Amino acid sequence: MFHPHYTALAAGLLFACLLSAQSKPQYPQARKSDQVDTYFGEKVADPYRWLEDVDSAETRAWVEAENKLTFGYLNTIPQRKGVHQRLTSLYNYERYSSPMDVRGRIFYAHNSGLQNQSVYYYQESLTAPQKVLIDPNTMSADGTVAIDGFVPNRSGTQVAYATAQAGSDWAVWKIRDVATGKDLPDTLRWTKSSGIGWMPDGKGFYYSRFPEPKPGANLTQANTNGKIYFHRLGDDQSKDTLIYERPDHPTWWLTADASEDGRYLFIYISEGGDDNALYYMEIQKPGSKAVPIVDRFDAAFNVMGNIGSQLYVFTNDKAPRGKVINIDLLHPAPAQWKTIVPQQTSTMETASMASGKLICSYLTDAQSAAEVYSMTGETLQKLQLPGIGHSVWSHSSQNDKDVFFTYNQYLRPPSILRFNVATMQLTGFRSAKLSFDPEPFKVSQLFYKSKDGTRVPMFVICRKDIKMDGQNPTILYGYGGFNIPLTPAFNTRVIAWLQMGGVYVFANLRGGSEYGEEWHKAGTKLHKQNVFDDFIAGAEFLIAQKYTSPAKLAIEGRSNGGLLVGAVLNQRPELFGAALPGVGVMDMLRFQKFTVGQGWVTDYGSSDNAEEYKALRKYSPLHNIKPGTKYPPTFIVTADHDDRVVPGHSFKYAAAMQAAQGGNAPILIRIETKAGHGGGKPIAKIIEETGDEYTFLVRALGMKISE
Repeated sequence: MFHPHYTALAAGLLFACLLSAQSKPQYPQARKSDQVDTYFGEKVADPYRWLEDVDSAETRAWVEAENKLTFGYLNTIPQRKGVHQRLTSLYNYERYSSPMDVRGRIFYAHNSGLQNQSVYYYQESLTAPQKVLIDPNTMSADGTVAIDGFVPNRSGTQVAYATAQAGSDWAVWKIRDVATGKDLPDTLRWTKSSGIGWMPDGKGFYYSRFPEPKPGANLTQANTNGKIYFHRLGDDQSKDTLIYERPDHPTWWLTADASEDGRYLFIYISEGGDDNALYYMEIQKPGSKAVPIVDRFDAAFNVMGNIGSQLYVFTNDKAPRGKVINIDLLHPAPAQWKTIVPQQTSTMETASMASGKLICSYLTDAQSAAEVYSMTGETLQKLQLPGIGHSVWSHSSQNDKDVFFTYNQYLRPPSILRFNVATMQLTGFRSAKLSFDPEPFKVSQLFYKSKDGTRVPMFVICRKDIKMDGQNPTILYGYGGFNIPLTPAFNTRVIAWLQMGGVYVFANLRGGSEYGEEWHKAGTKLHKQNVFDDFIAGAEFLIAQKYTSPAKLAIEGRSNGGLLVGAVLNQRPELFGAALPGVGVMDMLRFQKFTVGQGWVTDYGSSDNAEEYKALRKYSPLHNIKPGTKYPPTFIVTADHDDRVVPGHSFKYAAAMQAAQGGNAPILIRIETKAGHGGGKPIAKIIEETGDEYTFLVRALGMKISE
């Protein structure tokens, strides 16, 4: 496959004439087949269906040709080297994860700067020397093996950890003994997003897995018939005990966790979204069967912990902004449930138990707040958090005296804070250091009106002395889906963009959880157009306020955000100067047929439903490309090992966009090798991909930066 780092001289000789800003690129030929599908009487062509077969010789040849075109184009841009050097320098800073305290033994991850993967350490106490426990950088020469899960047992003597290769969602679990630093023989395969529910005695745990895929289909085959098993340490996986399955509903997702006292197993069942049914089993009772506590999919239920038969549950049931309730398993009828912490004006994002107290984290206009309550719901303290930011709390056990959390801000690296539950004192624990001066920059939270009058927030990050002349190169980033909020977080790519003279904006679109479940639902299924309207209105607001102009405005999104970018490009191509759709869901009529795609039906709906098909067909990025349209410069990114949003989405979209382009602006696709959807991507690959995206924008937006 064509490698990006071939010589710039060769690139210039071969591509300078064809790929100047004024000439239209000569795109690789993509065969058009006569594939036509019928949906509720409507015939829909899918001429690039063959690109879904990522391993065929024809697809591989197309990928090689597209990468050759893309990297040749990038190598004609003089600033490319400087952009990559800037990113490399900025990424080279020391950073830590928030620690987990397990019976006094401390576990955390640390990266010295440019390590491809963070290394996992442990300490015997907060002041003891650190010791390496797991270094994934030693597991592959190119850093493409990543830690995908890390769960210590209840005593902290052993750790179950999962590795994923080349960005795949498939994970392999191993068990490492902390004292010896050696792995047990146990190996568990064919898991995705599996929790690990350790028993208190450390002799085994509960987990979920899928059947082994057909040979050669592990990157595309739909993942169905997941089951919950119990694994006893020392046994081969083939001997694991089947605990629970639902063959009557093969697309349901099953996960499980054991209570800290080892009395109960909690089984979570979902259709793919956050809403879940909740069952329990009495582990210590022979022949115990799964008993439903909640047997519906209209709210989320998460067991925080239990005191005997009393469960404390974080839920949005009849409380779209979240609350904490008590369920007594001796009297589990909903009429007997008790509200402990009622719904507030702000959105409860997380809730946990520690040392006889409840710690609840809230979102207020996408910024964090936190309160501590007694077990009966009295407010004990409101925590004073440092500025505009977002807190991510570490997993805590019910007896923990200290709870740690990471505090994220846009212009400063994450800081780790320590909350002593007994004394109610909040102190700094660790903070990353970066050779970057945030003083010239500022973060502003602004609000604008969407098409239907809905008030939408956005965070604008820019220089304090910005000129409001409409000439600032600007990136507008959005997501808008799956109940995921866009909250303040330090991101090196944002800092690099600011240093390049740009403005970076995050829009808090409907579909996320910024204002609770109502905000989420307002951006799903038949209401998905609200997300696109919010994003378009955000772009128009930035232009009206003279932060930028259409020629200087780039839009960016990944995954569901890639879908967002593709959809608004079709609806308002004249509004943007460039587009960066990453690993996007571009074929809204077939997404549910691959890997975990059936789990997205809860947000998108399905082309198998007549009413939902009409909505999907109306905005699907692939199916609304208009031949002859002058699309802005577009830089599509995907990876050949993405088994979440399979690369066929971006492949077909790129081929269709290139064929339809009515102007001279380039439509390019960058296809990463040995990488997946984004999780666990090595630092080196992150720098390369981001550097190439920004290099593309330098030319597309006419930026004047040094080479």
